[in-house]
Amino acid sequence: MRPGTPGFIGARLKEARESRGMAAITLADLLGVSRQAISQYENGTQSPRPEIMERIVKLLQLPHHFFRRPAVLNTEAVIFYRSMSAATKTERLRAEKRYFWLKDIVKYLQEFMQLPKVNFPNLNPPDDPNQISNQLIEEYAVKVRRFWGLGDSPISNLALLLENNGAVVVRYELGAETLDAFSEFDPSEQIPFIVLGSDKGAACRSRFDAAHELGHNILHRNISKKHLNKTCEFKLIEDQAHRFAGAFLLPEKTFCKDFYGPTLDLLRSLKPTWRVSIGVMIKRSEHLGLINEEHARRLWINYARRVPEGFLSRSHKSAEIISFPSGGRR
Repeated sequence: MRPGTPGFIGARLKEARESRGMAAITLADLLGVSRQAISQYENGTQSPRPEIMERIVKLLQLPHHFFRRPAVLNTEAVIFYRSMSAATKTERLRAEKRYFWLKDIVKYLQEFMQLPKVNFPNLNPPDDPNQISNQLIEEYAVKVRRFWGLGDSPISNLALLLENNGAVVVRYELGAETLDAFSEFDPSEQIPFIVLGSDKGAACRSRFDAAHELGHNILHRNISKKHLNKTCEFKLIEDQAHRFAGAFLLPEKTFCKDFYGPTLDLLRSLKPTWRVSIGVMIKRSEHLGLINEEHARRLWINYARRVPEGFLSRSHKSAEIISFPSGGRR
């Protein structure tokens, strides 16, 4: 009988492979084994020989004991991705597997330290995104601000605000141009988790991402996975989180006072105060009726002309400038 690796858990190999964005056939080629062997390792019918195990550890850069720990299954997780439609299943799966490692780390740390108590309002939103109107989104944004005693002024540090109210907020490289952030309200631990991509290179964009994920937590806590699997409803859910982020970061009362003319120079002067992109302010102005569709179109055109060449990456254009959504049902 061929010697194997005692205690080896195949599900951990699959998890590690997917976290690296690696196909099974690719792993097989790099290890010098057959595709069938990888399948047998992952389904637990066979364990790798010691020399193959050493190659796995070095290739996937994970310690031996990782492959002997029971895998944590999280099939009920409802994860909201802030991403372009071009984001592949592999990219999301890679992000998801690493996210589950993050949750393992947090669970371990909780044995030695006490995290801030979760203090997120539960506004009991509808379980169907089609029942969430623009008016409801605006009302919820105001209610969250009131719940946290924020008033209507700019928020100095959104990540710190979320952490102080019990959310676990982390920032690291997602390694995919089409992914910006994602979040989940863990149903078992009752903790909001928010993951922000650190590889986008714009503070105001990361700030908007955090507000967007807060929007999911507030608006979509009761929504099931089935809605995320439908393209039209997924887009609607993303649009609603966009609208919430704009309403939360730019409250109607104070932002309208600052907005005295539809010019890029004005919006540029407001950026240090409100700490959001000019694109976000253009769309928020349109939502509030401060400018009409034609004014907005001209602002977009002039904005694109003034931005330095190369600054508007493909994902930045889609996510924050060119295709900034209009929101849910009116």
